[in-house]
Amino acid sequence: MTTTTLAVLVPLLPFLGAAAGLLLGRTAPGFVRPLAVLPTFAAAVLAVLVAARQGGGRPIDAATQLTPTGSVPVDLALHLDGFAVLVAVLVGLVATCVQIYSTAYLKDDVRYPSYAALVSLFASAMLLVVYSGDLMVLLVGWEIMGICSYFLVGHYWETPEARAASLKAFLVTKLGDVPFLIGLFALAADTGTFRITGILAAVTNGGLDHPTLIALLLLAGVAGKSAQFPLHTWLPDAMAGPTPVSALIHAATMVAAGIYFVARLLPVFAASGAALIVLAVMAAVTMIGSGLAALAQDDIKRVLAYSTIGQLGYMSGALAVGDRGAAVFHLLSHGAFKAVLFLAAGVVIHAAGTNSLAAMSRMGGLAKRIPDAYWTMTVALLALAAIPPFAGFFSKEAVLVAAEHTAFGDRDVAPAAAGWTILVAGLAAAVLTAAYATRLWLLAFRGRGTAAPDHGKQPAAMTSVLWVLAVPTIAFGLTTGVLTDWFDGHGLTPSLTTAVLSTGVGLVGGLVTYGAWRHTTALADRPPVGAVAAHPDAEPALVEAEAMASHTAAYGTIADAQDPSDPGRLLLGPLHRHAVTGFHLDALYTVLFVRPVGAAARLVRFLDREVVDTYVHGSGSIARGLGTLIRRAQTGNVQTYLGALLAGTLVLAIAAVVFANVYAGA
Repeated sequence: MTTTTLAVLVPLLPFLGAAAGLLLGRTAPGFVRPLAVLPTFAAAVLAVLVAARQGGGRPIDAATQLTPTGSVPVDLALHLDGFAVLVAVLVGLVATCVQIYSTAYLKDDVRYPSYAALVSLFASAMLLVVYSGDLMVLLVGWEIMGICSYFLVGHYWETPEARAASLKAFLVTKLGDVPFLIGLFALAADTGTFRITGILAAVTNGGLDHPTLIALLLLAGVAGKSAQFPLHTWLPDAMAGPTPVSALIHAATMVAAGIYFVARLLPVFAASGAALIVLAVMAAVTMIGSGLAALAQDDIKRVLAYSTIGQLGYMSGALAVGDRGAAVFHLLSHGAFKAVLFLAAGVVIHAAGTNSLAAMSRMGGLAKRIPDAYWTMTVALLALAAIPPFAGFFSKEAVLVAAEHTAFGDRDVAPAAAGWTILVAGLAAAVLTAAYATRLWLLAFRGRGTAAPDHGKQPAAMTSVLWVLAVPTIAFGLTTGVLTDWFDGHGLTPSLTTAVLSTGVGLVGGLVTYGAWRHTTALADRPPVGAVAAHPDAEPALVEAEAMASHTAAYGTIADAQDPSDPGRLLLGPLHRHAVTGFHLDALYTVLFVRPVGAAARLVRFLDREVVDTYVHGSGSIARGLGTLIRRAQTGNVQTYLGALLAGTLVLAIAAVVFANVYAGA
């Protein structure tokens, strides 16, 4: 079987599994779980085979015309380079682990068949984006992911948080997709093709007439999909969905798609220095702002959500300095350790009966109840904080080294200003990352108080995948010398200067947070201790849904808890109340966009109902009145009809005579 055939099967198998799962979900529920896991697992195995055959060598291209358009053709095309095949392996691995994890996490959920089918479709759409060699086909996968995220984030649709979060995610990402679509058409108009290879060739030959405009339009879509400032606000709220969905979105699918898209078309963006400066500023604001916000969150999943936003900022920063190898390297390592973090968080929430770090900090023995989640989450947090020798250290160092080279003029792909912006922001974000990672670990696993509720042994389907994903979390960074061919041949090894500097500031951030925690621990006997909804016999998904509801009921918000023992509150000081709300961006957008659009909608509704409908109803009333008058003349009496006919004839005759005399006299 050829490599091209194998590559076609990779996105096709999860799609067929999704279709079969939906068809058999009611009639043969016993097949739902195998149809969820096996096609996704098979796709992951085939993705590994494709990567092995591609081997980091020359890209493999295959295409057939999908439909004639009369102008720019649309091709069903594959473009398999080193980046594509490695990202596909990540997607297949994470999607398989999520499907296995979900069989236990949602074991009694009546909507599991549709959930599993949507997860498979989600993975299929991302694999289509990864392998596609044509931008229009890529756009299909791009939009399918948006639809899937809407339904999956809103899985707990009974809760107002999930309903609002799913709608917000859909609308904010669509806000970015509109200019994104315009940018795709403008790019095709300039280059004469939607094929990625053709576009890159045209850019190399100077065939791009409007590089800045096109790049900025495309960046709007990337900001929405990959949750970058200022369109990042949907991602923290999307934590209202099931935890395995969060793992899939954050580690390997939706938010990774925007970064991957820019990496694929980096020469288009590099053709405009202004666009790279904009991307660098966007990445810098995203890194620092998300780090401050993560340090203030009480919901364990919202901490991880802001963490994802910040790590995506690092990837955007690597692209802003023109190094797509570093960006994709960090995307891959981040996918591994972020999947561990979210799936372990699901185990923690189930064991503690709450998603509140304030409540967990008042529980004793939680780490002993869930040793698998404790150890794997510890490893993943060390990787997140970029502590050597874990994967996050090597990939984050690759980003900082790329920024350093650009800042000091060793590379001229991007302006030096972009390099300095990313280097300074990256080091500042390293401090914040280590701080909020340390805070999460201390509050979750070093709590003091009554023993955590005993939910019994966690299902093997949930704990086994944590160790599978912990392997690349620990070891992937050590492959920097082996996978060079997959990353354009660029070296990804750390430099001594940035390694010492970033690790040093990270350790400072962690130690300062530990000191603040020791200082505030004495206050832990004070409230709040609410937001606990522990049901030892309940499935994890039910515990999570009730934990979210109880958190809002106890504290008035899903994000905050008025906890005097929180070290984040001490570290942020007066900035805490702003950081916990995401610096009030939602309130700002409500004033600038939501209220004006709502007012315009109410005006349109008024005009439609009170003006347009008045005329419509009036014309209907007139017709109905005339019908009533005419109906009264319909008596059924023949003599009446004949009399009316004769009278009418007489009137017409008299009128004719009168008019004839008038005209004759004239």
